[in-house]
Amino acid sequence: MDESTNAAGDAPVDQDGTTGDGAVSGGTAGGSSADDSAAGSDTAGSGAAETGAPQEIRPPALAPTPPMGFNNWNSTQCGPEFTDSMIRGIADLFLSLGLKDAGYEYVNIDDCWALPQRDADGDLVPDPVRFPEGMKPLVDYVHSKGLKFGIYTSAGTRTCSERGFPGALGHERQDAALFASWGVDYLKYDNCHNQGVDARLRYRAMRDAIAATGRPIVLSVCEWGENRPWEWAFEVGQLWRTTPDIRDSWDSVLEIAKANMALAEHAGPNRWNDPDMLEVGNGGLTWEECRTHFSLWAMMAAPLLIGVDLRSVAPEAVEILTNREVIALDQDPLGEQARVVRSEDGLHVLVKRLQDGGRAVALFNENDVPARISTSAAEAGLPRSTGYRLRDVWARTDAHSAGDVTAWVPPHGAVVYRVTPEPAWLLLPPAVDAGVEPVLSRPGALPLVDPDAPSLVTTSLGDNGWLPVLGARVDLEAPAGWRVRPRGQRARSVLAGGDRLDTTWEVLPPAGLEPGRYRLTALFAYLYGWGRRVSADLEVVVPHRLPSGTSYLSDAPWLRASNGFGPVEVDTSNGEAEAGDGGPLTVNGRVFEKGLGVHAPSSVEYFTGGRCTSVSAFVGVDDEKPAAGSVVFQVWADERKVADSGALTTRDDAVELVADVTGARTVRLVVTDAGNGVDSDHGDWGDLKATCE
Repeated sequence: MDESTNAAGDAPVDQDGTTGDGAVSGGTAGGSSADDSAAGSDTAGSGAAETGAPQEIRPPALAPTPPMGFNNWNSTQCGPEFTDSMIRGIADLFLSLGLKDAGYEYVNIDDCWALPQRDADGDLVPDPVRFPEGMKPLVDYVHSKGLKFGIYTSAGTRTCSERGFPGALGHERQDAALFASWGVDYLKYDNCHNQGVDARLRYRAMRDAIAATGRPIVLSVCEWGENRPWEWAFEVGQLWRTTPDIRDSWDSVLEIAKANMALAEHAGPNRWNDPDMLEVGNGGLTWEECRTHFSLWAMMAAPLLIGVDLRSVAPEAVEILTNREVIALDQDPLGEQARVVRSEDGLHVLVKRLQDGGRAVALFNENDVPARISTSAAEAGLPRSTGYRLRDVWARTDAHSAGDVTAWVPPHGAVVYRVTPEPAWLLLPPAVDAGVEPVLSRPGALPLVDPDAPSLVTTSLGDNGWLPVLGARVDLEAPAGWRVRPRGQRARSVLAGGDRLDTTWEVLPPAGLEPGRYRLTALFAYLYGWGRRVSADLEVVVPHRLPSGTSYLSDAPWLRASNGFGPVEVDTSNGEAEAGDGGPLTVNGRVFEKGLGVHAPSSVEYFTGGRCTSVSAFVGVDDEKPAAGSVVFQVWADERKVADSGALTTRDDAVELVADVTGARTVRLVVTDAGNGVDSDHGDWGDLKATCE
């Protein structure tokens, strides 16, 4: 399921706005309803539609820095709480929570604000239950707070809501004039029900319609990146969505961030890549992940549109959303999006040029274990200097470096520095990094510890400055009953600049320990001016052991799982939202009492510990989506793919998949989208079993 579930897709377009055969696409493709009959009237009347050539009209410079504000969709969607009083309350909270002072200015409403039908004059009508006074008084109220107001519609015959509210295709001039009469400052222009009309024509038509009103309205091109808008939408609006909808999960944030990170060359003042709204505080992310989410959006010079319901927002979310130092990176007047200068095994270095000549450097760890990430002032593009100031924008601390920019980054975390040449580096303490990590069998593996044999972890303390620290020492704490033994040196009387104290430790949990997650803590101490202490945590996993013989895998706890929509379901299909919202596992009429229900892209990992020989299942697309859906099922034994179903659709019967997993420490069950997007990709692992010694 995604934003485009009910949308007709656009034809591919060439850079000049024509379809592949050179003809200009205009009007609608096959629609004949009363609403569709007008489609193309305003659209075809735009200069782009008449000539097919790029127009001289350009959007005004209304967004010299990325827009900041709020949108209700991520928290309320079309729920009954989406009302006039709610939006007025949000405007009030901009002031009381310090959001306006932090730079947020747009209060934007999303879909479902209108009635399902236009009035006799063809105008959109605000829902009188949600907005009993109409829209103009609400806009005026937002303006009275020194804020700006944004509204939503779609570049199609209907909006994206399943309820089917009127879209603007064929009504661009009329709708733009109405929005301008209300005092609207920002338009989110979606892509649903576009009737196959060329994307550039549809969005140019709204650009021209806005220009005709004479009112400055920011145009947000929300076509989900389907037609590479970063290559042409700067002619149309001030920002453009580069990805499908964000979801309130780490997997979604990561997928979208990595897609948008590759588009740095296309961003700049008044032309911003938009990786979608913020999920900070909505509950699906840890606070560490929320900080990372906010950090990456700021580094990418992305619009910062709050998606949490501010009426019930947690203080931790407000603290993240109002971090002035992080916001300053997003709003830096130079307007550059950070570029990826290093990326390997889930560890990334992003560098963003700043107007003052400094650099913002983000060290980003997408993996499930801590990691030391390093770059240098030279790699960041800074000039040679006797020393550099490293300002940690989250910890709000300063240190000096001889040139290295290094940090231990927690799982799913990001450390962000503002780095500048510092002639007076001697006045700052040396930059010290400290952390603990497991010795892994492969990149991306979980830190598994087994009572049958010792596991290894490494602690590390590094001095990245010019001056030494004294009396460096490390200890490793574990839960009661665990055996911890160092294999090497754990103290240094002098730790010189550029040097490290690395220690390997054997860790052995007690026999009979319950499966679960346990914390190891490294305690570092050193002297620089005065005694300083630093701690670092590592969460390790004692895995569940599968029983001997053949058993249902769905009865066993997995190590970790990710899923496209909703959670992975046990013994039911995936319903896309809350746990337990699916039905019986059913593939082309065949029902399975046991198994897993997932939605692509999905991965479920189990511990097999080298004891299992085979994993088997009957796989296919669940009958919940009879008209769409295509997936591929794969079984991975450690890093080896040992089974692949090939592409399966809703028309296919369940296919038996048997995988030889002999010797594997872990097994991953993967479902992909078969290369054509994830819409309706509900996959079932029916009768899922493992055979172990």
